[in-house]
Amino acid sequence: MKTLILSAAALLSLSATAALAEGDAEAGEAAWRGCRSCHSIVADDGTTIQRGGRTGPNLYGVAGRHPGSVEGFNYSELMTSMAAANPDMVWNEELFVEYVANPVEFLGHHGGEGARRGTMSFRLNSGAEDMWAYLVSVGPAEEAASE
Repeated sequence: MKTLILSAAALLSLSATAALAEGDAEAGEAAWRGCRSCHSIVADDGTTIQRGGRTGPNLYGVAGRHPGSVEGFNYSELMTSMAAANPDMVWNEELFVEYVANPVEFLGHHGGEGARRGTMSFRLNSGAEDMWAYLVSVGPAEEAASE
């Protein structure tokens, strides 16, 4: 019975909604400067929410998206193999916080194989919950809810 309860809890943690974002979206937006050198946030219709680099994938709609799945982005071998090892995984707050704390360790821990180096070298040791809340707040689910 405990296994069933734990499995149900694990499945529930995979759903990413704004209601589950525990951080402060305004603080996350203020911290964006640490991400913009590599990432941008551009809506599906081409509207630029946050201008940034292209070294990292577009973070629009990251909540609930399968890792390593942005069309046309060239992911590292480590990210690609981790994503393949976890076909049902989607980004949620818990996984995002774990990833940005130590991307290479995260990828290896979750089944990434190959070159022991990902392309993200930046670590976000604090404020990850705020960044997640910000990304969720500018994502497609929030836009649909506000229309």
